[in-house]
Amino acid sequence: MGCESCSTGKNGQPKGCKNNGTCGTDGCNKLSVFDWLANMDLPNGQEKFPYVEVRFKNGRKEFFKNQERISLSMGDIVAVEASPGHDVGMVTLTGELVRVQMKKKKVKPDDDSVLKIYRKATQKDIDIWQEAREREEGIKVRAREIAIRLNLKMKISDVEFQGDASKATFYYTAEERVDFRQLIKEFAHEFRTRIEMRQIGFRQEAARLGGIGSCGRELCCSTWLTDFRSVTTSAARYQQLSLNPLKLAGQCGKLKCCLNYELDAYLDALKEFPRQDTKLQTQKGTAVCQKIDIFKGSLWYAYEVEWMNWFELKTDQVKEIIHAAKNNKPVASLEEFVSEEPQATSDRFEDAVGQDSLTRFDKPKKQQKRKPRKNRKRKPQAKKNNRNFKKKKPAKND
Repeated sequence: MGCESCSTGKNGQPKGCKNNGTCGTDGCNKLSVFDWLANMDLPNGQEKFPYVEVRFKNGRKEFFKNQERISLSMGDIVAVEASPGHDVGMVTLTGELVRVQMKKKKVKPDDDSVLKIYRKATQKDIDIWQEAREREEGIKVRAREIAIRLNLKMKISDVEFQGDASKATFYYTAEERVDFRQLIKEFAHEFRTRIEMRQIGFRQEAARLGGIGSCGRELCCSTWLTDFRSVTTSAARYQQLSLNPLKLAGQCGKLKCCLNYELDAYLDALKEFPRQDTKLQTQKGTAVCQKIDIFKGSLWYAYEVEWMNWFELKTDQVKEIIHAAKNNKPVASLEEFVSEEPQATSDRFEDAVGQDSLTRFDKPKKQQKRKPRKNRKRKPQAKKNNRNFKKKKPAKND
């Protein structure tokens, strides 16, 4: 997410385009939106939808009413109504797409909870806002130290200051209910500002903090995913995945949201398969399903006596065996449906995508013979007569 020349500078702000995350394309921020209706004109006599979407720290978005009909576009910094005081955020969406988003999130335009936009942020508003943002990291560290000293079973994950620096919101996660009355008193005395505690879930914490998933990309919850649907272990069972919590759990400690992405495709494919708990009745014995392969459309069965001997069958063959058993005409055995032609398998490495051989480092290097240099003066070497020299024994004196 971001410009081609984007990189991280001081205080986590992007550098490259020099807009520090406030460019009009909104590409440096989380949950960026592409306004595909921006170049289209409204029909004659229709007014522009008087609501805009404003983004705050870490993807927090809210809708505001533009009563003053201020000319706004994506990337503008605005001062909006808050309780109390005002907040500063960035416009991420305007026009008819805001109507669609409000309908999706079930926010009524005539609701009293929808606040209004005051003005475009002045330089003074932006300076106060940036000074408050610079204090957040140090306050978060100090807040964690106070919570540990009070022996509270909670984790303070993030701190967000209001645009006018009149209020600080502490986001925390906890498995049990926490009595933080004493904590708020110490926070107010320590930080000299109004304190608000807001509990979030583990998925929301991962979305606010961000990170890199096991796939090597940014977390879906921090880039584009907004609705956190429940993920169950049955989603992994339908996709024939091993129930290993180390592989199925994300950075939030819960099951990965991507388990639901292809679940509908697997459920549609499983409709063509017979139930796995259905046993095949044959004259030789009863066979039980051991494994299925959705992509190949194959099922593996084994007799109840011979558990180590598996037979691969196609879905239409299994349905034929089940249908014959219902008509009281069971087949003789599963061996009749298994093809006797062995499948040719090759253990050799194939360079299919232009990669080098896997054994290229196993070959010994050839020693190149050194060519003699021409017109090279040899240094005179001292004659070594140690081999031919025989040490004389001294004569004995009488």
